[in-house]
Amino acid sequence: MTRHRFQSASSEGVSGSPVGAHPQARPSWPLGLDGLAYGGDYNPEQWTRETWVEDVRLMQEAGVNLVSIGMFSWASIEPRQGEFHWELLDEIFALLHEAGIRIDLGTPTAAPPAWFFRTHPEARVVDREGRALGPGSRGMACPSAPAYRVAATGITRALAERYGDHPALALWHVHNEYGAPVGESFSSFAQEAFRHWVLQRHGSLEAVNAAWGTAFWGQVFGVPEEIHAPLPTPSVQNPSLELDWRRFSSAQILDCFRAERDVLRELTPHIPVTTNFMAHTCPNIDLWEWADEVDVVSNDHYLIAADERNFVELALDADLTRSIARGRPWMLMEHSTSGVNWQGRNIAKQPGEMARNSLVHVGRGADAVMFFQWRASRKGAEKFHSAMVPHAGTGSRIWGEVSDLGATLDGLADLRGARVEADVAILWDWESHWAQDLPWRPADDLSHRAQIQAWYERLWRDHLTADFAHPEDDLSGYRLVLAPASYLLTDAAAANLDAYVRDGGNLVVGPFSGIVDAEDGVREGGLNAALAPVLGVEVHEFCPLREGQEARLVLGGRPLRSRLWCEDLQLRGAEEIGSYADGPLPNGIAATRHSYGAGTAWYVASDLDVEDLSALFSEPYAAAGLAPRDLPEDVELLERTGEDGTRHLIAVNHMAQVVTVPAGGHRLTIPAGGVATARIPSASTAAAD
Repeated sequence: MTRHRFQSASSEGVSGSPVGAHPQARPSWPLGLDGLAYGGDYNPEQWTRETWVEDVRLMQEAGVNLVSIGMFSWASIEPRQGEFHWELLDEIFALLHEAGIRIDLGTPTAAPPAWFFRTHPEARVVDREGRALGPGSRGMACPSAPAYRVAATGITRALAERYGDHPALALWHVHNEYGAPVGESFSSFAQEAFRHWVLQRHGSLEAVNAAWGTAFWGQVFGVPEEIHAPLPTPSVQNPSLELDWRRFSSAQILDCFRAERDVLRELTPHIPVTTNFMAHTCPNIDLWEWADEVDVVSNDHYLIAADERNFVELALDADLTRSIARGRPWMLMEHSTSGVNWQGRNIAKQPGEMARNSLVHVGRGADAVMFFQWRASRKGAEKFHSAMVPHAGTGSRIWGEVSDLGATLDGLADLRGARVEADVAILWDWESHWAQDLPWRPADDLSHRAQIQAWYERLWRDHLTADFAHPEDDLSGYRLVLAPASYLLTDAAAANLDAYVRDGGNLVVGPFSGIVDAEDGVREGGLNAALAPVLGVEVHEFCPLREGQEARLVLGGRPLRSRLWCEDLQLRGAEEIGSYADGPLPNGIAATRHSYGAGTAWYVASDLDVEDLSALFSEPYAAAGLAPRDLPEDVELLERTGEDGTRHLIAVNHMAQVVTVPAGGHRLTIPAGGVATARIPSASTAAAD
């Protein structure tokens, strides 16, 4: 069937610029949305036309203004190679446009159709053991397979040519959740691409051998063809090779995104492009690099059901996404109205929990609240996943809360674009995390993730807002920088932290930090050579504890406990502020403070839990002019500031009783398990009113 473009009824696009005109800057928000976006992922191919009509009516009733369509529709659009059927999408576009609902159109490249794998079996994903994985699930083909790149850009081009000028189109949504579940493939295509990538990164075969330390265990490569992916080996694989493989795998998937995005930018330069990240739960993608490639940052978040305090992890994920977006407003592209379907026990959300989850994201920078999915599926792997229209229908509690949330978000329309300001930064680096997670470290269970979450939760309980930052970022705007787990530091990152403290900053560093360089090699000069000058302390030996053992520390007169890790420290200019009472290093140094240039750096050589971290943070807080806010521990008082100085407050109560909190010179009463909002105009705005 032929392909043709929809023509708008007028010569102007939704944004007011001529359709197809190249703007001076990329569009940075879905077109035609004046307030906050609200909606979900809609899969009309699962339903009859009668249901479509009912769905659109219900969307209007619930206040939905944006829906994502098309993510899994490749087989419906192109049932046979080169044969396009547009009737379904044409009608859905017409129905949504008539109802005033904007469209986030997905490219369906996360779900290649059966004919693709039959025609191109060589494009299947290959696992580390050499098994070609079959179709019939979610994911994608091998990111390095040429046939997949051709087919993916082909269907993307067809969609752009068909719908690029449709007046309902607000946003392009490339693929779906890159890296989940396909984060790597070991096909012959991938292995050949890896060789080229490695040689390009390092410049020569000699440089590869030097970077990877192949002289150890006699792994030296004599010709480029001997460079290999990290396939199964009799013992542990070369860790530097493994680290570069992770970098390569992230880069290959990013190239897949770029290929589709570039087609969309060529044909529809007036439409912004996104892809949905999984910031905290998809560790195989370096999102610092990805964030610069999208016009709008969007993120999917799902609660960890087994965690009774999972609202803290939710806040971390939202702050991380805002930071990836470099402070710009971002989209919560997916979360759930209630339970999901893939965890061991998929806990249903309690009354009010969906609204709390949604508005914490808004309070931390999101200008869109979206769900997977609009209507609960009757068949397939996710038929027990909750939805905006659940199996129980519109008489259910969930539907009532969905409608109430739509009204709440509509009332917060003027919050759109307001910024979140933070005085504290937490360092976050996917490459360091990849390196620390490799085998044969001094202790497997010294987890960077657990360490970062504990330090974040201490800030959360103290009601201090944090950004996340890459170690090479400009940190000068932060009064306090925390480095809970910075195992790998590049030369540039080490110099950046040195300059931050020397220029007056306050830096707190956790254990096992500054250990290796960019290639996972221990630096000359000691186990923490990258940070030894700024910290004024040297690490002479790692002393992890036996399982079940504890070591007692004393810091600021308070008794603390380490459960995993101690280090033998030697002072090189720093002062001792904490010591070990027992364990493998009785009377040894456990924590230090170092005046360095105009600033101060603190170091703690042990893991501390959330409660004990208050003893460590009290002194850095004071030096940075910060203090815990006087609020109930499980209440979040979130603030966003508009360009005109208007303060938008969102107070979220995770407790089972009503609380009243101070807010902008007033008192704000928050229902048990509920949310309250306030708008405080700036002095100039109030005078104008």
